[in-house]
Amino acid sequence: MADKHYRSLIKAVSWRLTGRIKWALTISGVELFTKVGLYYAHERIWDKLPFGRIPEPAKGKGSFEIGWFKNVIENKML
Repeated sequence: MADKHYRSLIKAVSWRLTGRIKWALTISGVELFTKVGLYYAHERIWDKLPFGRIPEPAKGKGSFEIGWFKNVIENKML
């Protein structure tokens, strides 16, 4: 009895997967955590660099946000 081509293909794929499944899961688990750690470090480094940033204006007593909020509280508009 002869096998069809798709049967041979499925057997080859299943053999390949069963022999390497534990190794593949180990690699993917390690990769997940290393990528998260590297991304975190990357973001923290870029947060420290002033490159490409526009400085925010200083907010003092006369700023719009504080004045507006003060008016709302005094007038009990909330």
